[in-house]
Amino acid sequence: MNYLLNIHTTSENAIVNLSDNSHVLSTLINSDSRQHAAFLHSSVSQILQENDILPTSLKAIGVTGGPGSYTGIRVGLATAKGLCFALKIPMIMMNTLELMAFSAIEKFSNKDAFYCPMIDARRMEIFTAVYNEQLDPVIPPSAMVLEENSFRDLIQNHPLFFFGSGAEKFEKIINSNVNYHFIDNPLSSFSLAKFAWNKFQKNKFDNIAYSKAFYVKEFYSGPKKK
Repeated sequence: MNYLLNIHTTSENAIVNLSDNSHVLSTLINSDSRQHAAFLHSSVSQILQENDILPTSLKAIGVTGGPGSYTGIRVGLATAKGLCFALKIPMIMMNTLELMAFSAIEKFSNKDAFYCPMIDARRMEIFTAVYNEQLDPVIPPSAMVLEENSFRDLIQNHPLFFFGSGAEKFEKIINSNVNYHFIDNPLSSFSLAKFAWNKFQKNKFDNIAYSKAFYVKEFYSGPKKK
């Protein structure tokens, strides 16, 4: 048995699942982003107990390390690091945007298309990237302020699939184009487990002590009031 515990807390919906290889055994989901921290710690215990699996039976822990919610990133990564250190097992850190694109490709495979996950970063800013069907980055992960002509240079020869929490506001400002496709693609527990398992098979593990969250853009909370 290859039991993996997978943690995703970087977006509105938090996911904790237990998988054997890529097969999902159990999933818990929280839709209140303000409660991700409390949800995560209780869910890890609950999901192991319900499946009668000891923490020492885990082979690795997968975790999304950003970009996304700053608080969610820190909560998920701190929990994963603590568990991996205590259990002496490897950690698999996943890029949220790459994982979102992987999920979309699983559902809407098109060899000619590019896939553009978008995470809302307030106002007209987003965290985004563009990938081809092989998950090679066409545009690497970055913070972007959306404009009417964003991504216009990519649509000449490739359909673009947009999805994620930032896609809705982009759809409102662009002129209609046949190569723009806005799809409903909520991140699934299955995609989370399969993506982590793919990395596990390739031994793509991260250093527990030195791995850092992938914020894309540093957090700024503004000056403190005196």
